Amino acid sequence: MPSSSAGPITVMAFDYGTRRVGVAVGNTELKASQALKTIAAANADILFQEIESILKEWQPGQIVVGLPTHPDGAEHEMTAKAKRFGNQIHGRFNLPVAWVDERYTSVVLEGDSQMYDNLDAHSAALILDQYFAEHRK
Repeated sequence: MPSSSAGPITVMAFDYGTRRVGVAVGNTELKASQALKTIAAANADILFQEIESILKEWQPGQIVVGLPTHPDGAEHEMTAKAKRFGNQIHGRFNLPVAWVDERYTSVVLEGDSQMYDNLDAHSAALILDQYFAEHRK
């Protein structure tokens, strides 16, 4: 996690999926996440236009991307796609990207019908909570 000597840093988390991308935000002082939105873009260009707009609004200093794996930790097709997505954010927007194991985030939320409409954004919030838990000082 970046040094917080200059004050709190806004952190933005993404739960990448091929159809939808969940977005959440928080900061290094409060270490609490807030589900922002779910992006359902027709193609990568539209997706990254929406991401650029969100990044301009929130000005994060750190990006977190959920890294899906099999329950035993083994990588699969979506692991590579999520890595590519995070690398594209880093390359396009020159922001540091951290990876968080997201094996169980969607499973935790699936039983909560109130979150269903924005499940991906709430998954991104859980990813961000995990990031903060792993970087407590």
